[in-house]
Amino acid sequence: MIQQEQASSNLSVEALCETLDVSPSGYYAWCDREISPRQQADARLGHEIERVFVESRRTYGSHRVWLSLRERGIRTSRKRVERLMRERGLRSVRARKRRFGLTKAGQSAYFAPNLLQQDFSATHINEKWVTDTTYIPTREGWLYLVSVMDLFSRQVVGWAMGKHHDADLATSALDMALGRSRPVAGLILHSDRGSEFANQTFHKRTADAHIRLSMSSTGNCYDNAAAESFFATIKLEAIPEGIFASRQQARRALFDYIEVFYNRQRLHSGLGYARPVSRAA
Repeated sequence: MIQQEQASSNLSVEALCETLDVSPSGYYAWCDREISPRQQADARLGHEIERVFVESRRTYGSHRVWLSLRERGIRTSRKRVERLMRERGLRSVRARKRRFGLTKAGQSAYFAPNLLQQDFSATHINEKWVTDTTYIPTREGWLYLVSVMDLFSRQVVGWAMGKHHDADLATSALDMALGRSRPVAGLILHSDRGSEFANQTFHKRTADAHIRLSMSSTGNCYDNAAAESFFATIKLEAIPEGIFASRQQARRALFDYIEVFYNRQRLHSGLGYARPVSRAA
């Protein structure tokens, strides 16, 4: 504290020592003291912790940092990691952003029964997918994102972005997922009853792919909790405190987050802290 205050103020060491009830001779003796082996080990570990934290895009808390260190062969306790992160001011993003509802009811003729029934478990890839739409604020207006997630791997297998949340956007996301994953007949695809999903275009595309459509009941966000959770995560970790300057800037940032970080690098708690791409392999 004395070193920090002396660097940022005009107070003398003697004045600071008097304020803190420390003798100047004791302070100078402390300055000349060699760093202990424990302090040296903390400094080395602290450097590795900061490296993991930065690589996680400042999103990891102490538990994920600790798991990442273990992957690298660095054995230590979680409490020590937590202490060193606290001492270095390494705090993951915590404040959740408020989400406003987007759902505009689709055509009732294209509503589907709820086959999922809030069972988000899966035994193999391409067994159950969930899809949903969210909005991303930019200074040019909203950028809408539709994602398709495989519940077994939690990998985002399809996505699309655009100025409007409509049937074309949802179908584009589905087409990416189908092209990437090539599922067999019988896959369950769950969504809400939004107009981008409950329409002739989307319904025909799923029928052509022999997909079994499933839809949430009206106004029940828990019926599609896995998709909602992904959007909460992406808004927490990928979107800056302000808003994006343009839709193009948002597109680049979201592509990088989904394809580079979320699918391939991020440790997922729902997978026992494995990475989605490793579960899909």
